[in-house]
Amino acid sequence: MSTDLHIADGSPVTADVDAVVIGLLPAADGEERPRIAPGAGEIAEAFGGEAALTELLAVVGATGKADEVVKLPARGAITAPLLVAVGLGATDEGGEPQAEQVRRASGSAARALAGSDRVVSALGRLDLGAAAEGTLMGAYTFTEYRSNGNGRAPVGSVALLAEDGQDEVLRTATAVAGAVRTARDLVNTPPNDLYPETFAARARELAEAAGVEVEVLDDAALAEGGFGGVLGVGGGSSRKPRLVRLRWAGGSSPRASVALVGKGITFDTGGISIKPAANMDHMTSDMSGAAAVIATTVLAAQLQLPVAVTATVPMAENMPSSTAYRPGDVLRMYGGKTVEVLNTDAEGRLVLADAIVRAAEDEPDYLVETSTLTGAQQVALGMRTAGVMGSDDFRDRVAAHARATGEDGWAMPLPEHMRSELDSRIADIANVTGSRWGGMLVAGTFLREFVPDGLAWAHIDIAGPSFHSGGPYGYVTKGGTGVPVRTLHALLVDIAQNG
Repeated sequence: MSTDLHIADGSPVTADVDAVVIGLLPAADGEERPRIAPGAGEIAEAFGGEAALTELLAVVGATGKADEVVKLPARGAITAPLLVAVGLGATDEGGEPQAEQVRRASGSAARALAGSDRVVSALGRLDLGAAAEGTLMGAYTFTEYRSNGNGRAPVGSVALLAEDGQDEVLRTATAVAGAVRTARDLVNTPPNDLYPETFAARARELAEAAGVEVEVLDDAALAEGGFGGVLGVGGGSSRKPRLVRLRWAGGSSPRASVALVGKGITFDTGGISIKPAANMDHMTSDMSGAAAVIATTVLAAQLQLPVAVTATVPMAENMPSSTAYRPGDVLRMYGGKTVEVLNTDAEGRLVLADAIVRAAEDEPDYLVETSTLTGAQQVALGMRTAGVMGSDDFRDRVAAHARATGEDGWAMPLPEHMRSELDSRIADIANVTGSRWGGMLVAGTFLREFVPDGLAWAHIDIAGPSFHSGGPYGYVTKGGTGVPVRTLHALLVDIAQNG
């Protein structure tokens, strides 16, 4: 069940709904009570004015801090039986709330109102697009595998208060949030049901429904084409690898061409270099990059973005068996380079190298690859900030969009000295170094070897941000997060407008 979203028609004071949502800001300097956020004036007046309403909210402990949700019985002041005040957090110098604050508050409200049929939210007056995205992402649930009841259903319908003439804003935000939810669904599907063959089938279904061209290479076609990285990683599993290509042509006159590449390891045991058992179940999310680029390519078609987008998605299951690749093996990659495998748990860079070379053959203007590539990303930047590497100017552009969308990303260097640490005694390059230091940057350096000179490119390491194992917050629910779909969408819009 998904949440219906629309622009409100009529007054929130007299709306026939279960709850009305308003935003709340922390107390200003010298004040003791929180402040009502802009856009809720008539609601405050129904409670006797802003001072009277903030006094009531302060009595029940409301402070306006981020993610705080306070429910107040309306007692006839408005038609709805419940007023919900959701904290936006502090603003810079007392200014207007930023988009990410509205997005997070809307997500918190949507989660708190699970089980409600109809809700009106004043947060749309602060930023309609952010409120719509936050609501739909916060209301997300994944219940396909629950047989004994699904708990409270997500909020059924949310009417957002907004100024006239914003239908397109709502349509776009709904589509973007829908793409995030699609990526989350793929990540949250367990690996016994989502493996290379079925993942490719899901990608085909999504693409064809949006009018996106699809090509799927099976293991025989991969062997004929010389995709040694994908075949090597996938060789240990009875579920054979695939490489999926999706293409949105960008309409009649695309502004530029963008290649998207996403890591699609549907489960990662580490192979012969097997991982510790603790938290290995989280490796169901090792295809988050693939989920994101598939969802983004479909989104570009749905929104008719004037950018040609081609996704190249290698899919494999990294398993230990008598047919698995070994430490010490040398793989001949697509395009001819050879790689000495020193650790089979550094498998993502091997499948991505094949995919990057194939994607670059189309001569795109830009190439963006995203992957759950290194635990070192988590060590360096934590669980919510992606590491962004690549050609300097384009890397910074991508990282800026990650921060602007609230997905968060930080530009990282690719020091030249790290390349020598990947020297192999028998092949063109090794897949890891003998050092524990700078692992995220080493992986980016490896990938750079497969990017043609002069191509603007970026690598987004989402090992931490793509999967959330803790309690929900804002619009982030447990499990797959859908990162970096919104970053990629913002980048495509930027390229469509500015080249």
